[in-house]
Amino acid sequence: MGKKVVIIGGVAGGASCAARLRRLDETAEIVMLERGEYVSYANCGLPYHVSDVISERDALLLQTPESLRERFNIDVRIMNEALSIDREKKAVEIKNHNTGEKYRESYDYLVIATGSSPLRPPIRGIDSPLIRTLWTVPDTDEIRRIVKSGIRTAAVIGGGFIGLEMAENLREAGLEVTLIEALEQVMAPLDFEMASILHENIRDNGVVLRLGDGVDSFTDEGDRVKINLKSGDGVTAELVILSIGVRPNSGLAKEAGLGINERGGIIVDDMMRTSDSAIYAVGDVIEVKDIVSGEPAMIPLAGPANKQGRIAADNIAGFEERYTGTQGSAVAKVFDLTAASTGQNEKTLKKRGLKKGTDYETVTISQNSHAGYYPGATPMMLKLIFTADGEKILGAQIVGTDGVDKRIDTIGVALRLGAGVKDLKNLELAYAPPYSSAKDPVNMAGFTAENVIKGLLKMAEWNEPETNREAIRIDVREEEEVAAYAIPGAKNIPLGSLRERVGELDKSGEYIIFCAIGVRAYNALRILRQNGIEKVKLFPGGARFYRSLHSERAEQEPLPELPISGYEAGGADKDSGGEKGSAAGAGGAEMKPQEREVRKICVNCSGLQCPGPIMEVFKNIKDMREGDILEVTSTDIGFAKDIVSWCRRTGNELVSNERRGSSFIACIRKGALPETEACPIEEAGSKNNGKTIIVFDGDMDKVLASFVIANGALAMGRPVTMFFTFWGLTALRKESKVPLKKNAVEKMFGAMLPRGSRKLKLSKMNMGGMGTMMMRKIMDDKNIDSLEDMMKNAMEAGVKIIACSMSMDVMGIRKEELIDGVEIGGVGTYLGDAEESNVNLFI
Repeated sequence: MGKKVVIIGGVAGGASCAARLRRLDETAEIVMLERGEYVSYANCGLPYHVSDVISERDALLLQTPESLRERFNIDVRIMNEALSIDREKKAVEIKNHNTGEKYRESYDYLVIATGSSPLRPPIRGIDSPLIRTLWTVPDTDEIRRIVKSGIRTAAVIGGGFIGLEMAENLREAGLEVTLIEALEQVMAPLDFEMASILHENIRDNGVVLRLGDGVDSFTDEGDRVKINLKSGDGVTAELVILSIGVRPNSGLAKEAGLGINERGGIIVDDMMRTSDSAIYAVGDVIEVKDIVSGEPAMIPLAGPANKQGRIAADNIAGFEERYTGTQGSAVAKVFDLTAASTGQNEKTLKKRGLKKGTDYETVTISQNSHAGYYPGATPMMLKLIFTADGEKILGAQIVGTDGVDKRIDTIGVALRLGAGVKDLKNLELAYAPPYSSAKDPVNMAGFTAENVIKGLLKMAEWNEPETNREAIRIDVREEEEVAAYAIPGAKNIPLGSLRERVGELDKSGEYIIFCAIGVRAYNALRILRQNGIEKVKLFPGGARFYRSLHSERAEQEPLPELPISGYEAGGADKDSGGEKGSAAGAGGAEMKPQEREVRKICVNCSGLQCPGPIMEVFKNIKDMREGDILEVTSTDIGFAKDIVSWCRRTGNELVSNERRGSSFIACIRKGALPETEACPIEEAGSKNNGKTIIVFDGDMDKVLASFVIANGALAMGRPVTMFFTFWGLTALRKESKVPLKKNAVEKMFGAMLPRGSRKLKLSKMNMGGMGTMMMRKIMDDKNIDSLEDMMKNAMEAGVKIIACSMSMDVMGIRKEELIDGVEIGGVGTYLGDAEESNVNLFI
């Protein structure tokens, strides 16, 4: 008989180790201990069984104890839990949960593959039976039972991989879902701006997303649980899924005196050996080396766990093998998007003390999944992080619909092999229109990065339009595109006229250039740079990306729910319609819409990247007759929102707007709305119907009047800007005190000024606060929104709230003291909006 190997843990790393060891050594005695009922199951697939996307439960069970015994001659003992390790006698004490007996098992080599467990922090009320975690097959069975019992609401705590997958699958199962994340973003491996694309998509798929708000406590209400948030808000649900992280199951190793790091990870060498040469450890329970930084890390992923199990088996069998480290490559499906990352993100680099521009650089680009002229092309956003000299790739993140996985894997391989920016540029990748472009997105990332290194391009930070008060925004899109979505405060100079209008720009000024996705903006940047304007930056990802970053404040309009059949009038043939761009059957005498047959024109914009679809709509609808229908098919993920805004602003009726598979299909009736309800198409670029309000006073009644007017104007479809200056700033202060270092004068101002809208007083009849209290009571009795609700509704609906930077400096008010969603700007920012408004109020 050969060596005896005992493996504690039968999932991922443990099962991989056992199978590999048997293939290498037929004489070894292999004992696998598993405290649960199942071994070698697909825990990454568990969320999809909850919703029946994976309908067959047995499909999740990759191996059974019986199959492992028959195929690999492994002694698999389920429901057998290792209780302790006696390193001196090389034995494990075990409890058989089937019989209740305890016994000892000797070993020559021991492998610890105990994995990790979901965190259940000591939060008041967390022991409610309606609060579950998803980690094992029995967990899945129980959650599935609850879901199918007829409940309607669920909440997921935590926006990591499992939390996002559970939110999606609970939504797929027909539940109303709220996703709560204490951080400001979901999916921590992504940087905030990349995660913002997911935020927009999660909300678009009907999930209520609560970011930056942690759980304070739970209250069991019988058939439901109330989640009390730290903000004071509450969410009630019939099922709560905890997904707030994991901890390594390293108790056995710690009690046995093995080396453990401060986070509970077992310390191993590159052969997977612990501090005891007879004991190996693999999987989520161990500390690994991050290959980017070379520093120790905890990275619990299934792929590395399986590789580590294989390496441990090789070394036990006498075939020396070493683990080179983990780079954290991961991918997740988030509704109709795919999010992936490899290497380190920018947040991690900053925590390590690295500085952008000195130690590293980033580029963010938008590219199609394959050739735009081949049907089905969809956009993806790619962020590449690399050393400032371009010699080494540090990480990458990609969010898109198709082709994300192969691009992140390509960059991941390059990172693993020590490649740099030039290597990405020079990679020869397979190309055919259905699969890629002649210049693959990976190549394009290399080209763009090289431009940055050579000084030909400088990219703005994702939040720079808001943080850089001096920079002027230039939008080089066409007016038709601006009609669909306008960059706030941007000056529109279409690229085609930029050369002749470059004299309008101050050569000493700072500029941030926008287009739809970034390509035209780069051309514009090169034009300006070569005309003597040096301080020019490109906004990465263009207007599409900017809109995603500000999706929470973007105007939310309900989409029409009419079926496609709603536009079939006058006996029009559903499958008729001429060539792309033609007005089929448009000849003959002109008739009033109700007296003639309604014609339908079909335009397929699949594969066209923004702004292609909107431009095709504009070109086609110009030549159509009033009342005719234009059906547009697009694969651009932003088209569904763009067409809503475009129709509203151009006087055309959006009859239907729906998704079919990976396509977005909109039907527009030409000129169906009277011109009094929207500006005609010839005036699509007009912005002179806005309202601007200067809020100078800090009295409650005056601030209240300001928001009544603002919400009223917004209800009429007019853009609104509110500029808060001097005493008006007090309405925007947070209620709680924010600890900041201030000088004596600033502290004095802070102490004397009201802190937030609830502290404001009436301008007259305040009566020591009694009058203010009475007014609030009357408003409540008459079901009138409070000032706080009006402020919240205004900001959510898209009112631009600007705090005067000069007034803030004078009064010692810092940005951190203001409520979320407030922009900081100077008088120039206000005047820019005022010039585009036909009403300006001073309150």
